[in-house]
Amino acid sequence: MTTSTATGAATLPAARGPLSESVLGTLRREHPRADLDFDGLADADPLGDDLQLALHLCYELHYQGLPGVSADWEWDPEVLRLRGALEARFLAALRENVAGGDDVAGELDGLLVEPIDVEGISHFLRDHGDWAQVREYFTHRSVYHHKEADPHAWVIPRLRGRAKAALVAVEFDEFGGGRAELVHARLYADLLRAAGLPDGYLELIDHVPGAMLAVVNMMSLFGLHRSLRGALCGHFAAAEITTGPSAQRMDQALGRLDAPEACRFFYTEHIEADAVHEQVMRHDVLGDLLEQEPALAADVVFGIQATEFLEGRFGEHVLGRWQAGESSLRLPLD
Repeated sequence: MTTSTATGAATLPAARGPLSESVLGTLRREHPRADLDFDGLADADPLGDDLQLALHLCYELHYQGLPGVSADWEWDPEVLRLRGALEARFLAALRENVAGGDDVAGELDGLLVEPIDVEGISHFLRDHGDWAQVREYFTHRSVYHHKEADPHAWVIPRLRGRAKAALVAVEFDEFGGGRAELVHARLYADLLRAAGLPDGYLELIDHVPGAMLAVVNMMSLFGLHRSLRGALCGHFAAAEITTGPSAQRMDQALGRLDAPEACRFFYTEHIEADAVHEQVMRHDVLGDLLEQEPALAADVVFGIQATEFLEGRFGEHVLGRWQAGESSLRLPLD
């Protein structure tokens, strides 16, 4: 058997219910492969902590792996069967919570207009946030930024022509333009270290609620399924359009709090890069993709709307806790 090469967290995350306990028990080989428990699936909240952690564990087998878990589990039929069942519940919940449609241009244009009466996390941190809340936000986002752009790489072999070339160009920037020290995942590890937080891969996952895991799981879901390639491209475009303004507000927040330069550099790097990426994704990737496959318009819209839904849900969780004077994390930071 091949052992895992995962780095960072020394142990597997703690279970959050029967589904994640079944997956963890199986991956530890405490149970036979055939004993994966599907019994709790019908009653599980498709967006809740237990199901989202179980799905995240299944997906991690396709990325850096899990500590102490054999790499051979990646293609185990029973694990894949459970992952498929988890995905079906998750995907159905996403479709139930978005409006749908096929007006790609309208959806993208809508992302460029920020409602003046809606305060997001970056607005709150810019105007009111303290250093403890900033560190909480860093913790939430670590689950994605340790693998930044990796989920989007799955779609590359599913594209052709200008759409493929343009998306690869965006990914090249995300991966540091050929310079290891500028890979965005590396920059985020630098940010975490400068903020006095653990910087190992998945080292903070026990602190992060299901609302954030769902955002990351959505990317893996879209990326790992060819049938959802349009949704992945829609999601990627939405992320690039909205990241620039958010990163600018985060830099302003960090400047106000006199944060370490490594924390600010991660965001200033995104302000400039994503302004270019927005245009590339909209015109070169989506434009060419829909010219080749116009029937994917509804999937592109779904990807945009699902991104907005899950990010909005995550924002409501964090701001609701902060405004109540509570931590937004599942477990306190040391």
